[in-house]
Formats: sequence, C-alpha cells, structure tokens
Amino acid sequence: MEETAKNTSGAGKHLLSSVKMARFVARGALRLDAVVPPEMNAEARGVLAAGVPDVPYGTPLSKAYDQGSFVARLLELPQVAGAVHSLVGPEPTIDHHAVHIREPHGGEAQPLHADAIIDVRPDAFDVQLMYYPQEVTLEMGGTLSVPGSHLRHTNESDTGRYQNLRGQDRLVCPAGTVVFLHHGLWHGGRRNDSDVARYMFKVRFNPQVRQRRLWDTSDLDDPQVRRELDAHFPWYEQATGRLERYNRVMLWRELTGDDTFDLDHWVTRVANRPHQEPAA
Repeated sequence: MEETAKNTSGAGKHLLSSVKMARFVARGALRLDAVVPPEMNAEARGVLAAGVPDVPYGTPLSKAYDQGSFVARLLELPQVAGAVHSLVGPEPTIDHHAVHIREPHGGEAQPLHADAIIDVRPDAFDVQLMYYPQEVTLEMGGTLSVPGSHLRHTNESDTGRYQNLRGQDRLVCPAGTVVFLHHGLWHGGRRNDSDVARYMFKVRFNPQVRQRRLWDTSDLDDPQVRRELDAHFPWYEQATGRLERYNRVMLWRELTGDDTFDLDHWVTRVANRPHQEPAA
C-alpha cells in the first residue's frame, strides 16, 4: 500500500472522508446540502441570469475565473474546494460550464443520458459540479439521476427511451446545495411545473493529476467504507449488480493503490492469471 500523501492546500481540512469517497464511487454522486451561504444564493440569480462568460477549454482552475467574481468565490468555499480537491486533485482544468434556467411551467424533461459517454476511462473520471441557488421542490423538477449507473457505460442517450427506473433520485434540495457527479452518471433535467423559474449552474472539471488518495484517508479502514462500496440499487437485478460491484472494486483499487481490496472475492477470482508451469 502507498503512503498517504499529505495535503497542504487551503482545502486540506475540508477534504472528503474515505466513507464519502466510497459513497461517490458506489453512487456516482455526492451531495452537499446548503453549503453556499444565503447572501451568495441571493446574488446568484442576477449573476446567472446575466450569463457567465465562457472559459476556453483546458484553462487551469486558478486562471479560469476572475478573482472576486461570483464563480471564483463559489469554488473557493471551503467545503466546495475540499470536495473538488478530493475528487480531481489540485488545479484541475475547466472542461466547460453552463447556466440552465427553466422558466415557470416551461421546458420538457430531458431524455435520460450520460454526458460525453465516449469517455470510457475505467481508472479516471471527470467531475461535474451542479449548484442550485434556490430551494428546489418536487414541482420545480430538478435533476433526475440514477444512483450507481455511472460505471454501466452506454452511448449518450441510449437510455433516453426509459422514462423511470426503480430507485431513481429526483432532486429536491435546500437553497445553496452543490452536487458532484461522475461524468458517466445517467441523469436528465426535469420539466418545471411550478410558478418559479429554476436556476442551476454547472462546471465540469478535468483532473491533471492521478486521482489517488487525494482525500482524507484517516478513516480508510472504517468498516463503513466497505458497506458503501457494497451498496445495492434497485434498478438492476441481484445477479447483474455484481458487474457494478466489480467495477467499483476496480475503481477503488485505482483510487487507493490497494490492489488487494475486494468484495466477495469477485475481482480476485477474475484477475487470477497463474504463471507457474505444471509439474512434469
């Protein structure tokens, strides 16, 4: 096992725990409720309505947004910065960002899809931050996602024919909530049936370092880590769910550097490649 690297960034004391990282690996998403203060949420609507200037693809995070700008301050919030560092490391680059506004009683439900699913890396991932400056009610629609779907690769909107899946998560959250998504998670924006415009801002981050032990690993041996990684989701049957667990183990091995970690001996069995010649 590799030694845990000490983190010296300003986000250090707000890094994710191993339990939360395991939850992200299993679910493909991590939610931080109400981490953005009310005064910023009040400011956000005007900022997002005016639009956020484009950032060239591949711009380092520290150079992407003007110091003191709303987005820079959002990403500098300790819990947000700590989560970004834990997931994609220091100084990720900006892939793109976008403002989504759903007018009252407007829009159509997006087909269930995964973003840029030509990206099939098994040992690395981009992360998409989604920020909701106001309370999102069920009537307002929010973002629908399918927990645990991120490692079941499909082609863009191949899943678009499915209207509802068992265990899907239709976001309802307090103002100032930030959600981080693995780039492969199946999701889609919902129609807004309320009398209030719905705002959401998203940023996609590309890591520039190996995504290994970037979080607070002091609880790496906590039994809850294994329980998180062994989670079952109702959209797949028990037998096919073994594939999800297998893929989680492979990703967790890469993230931790521990090539002995396993759940129920599945990866150990499949990785068995004996080289010893049989006795004559």
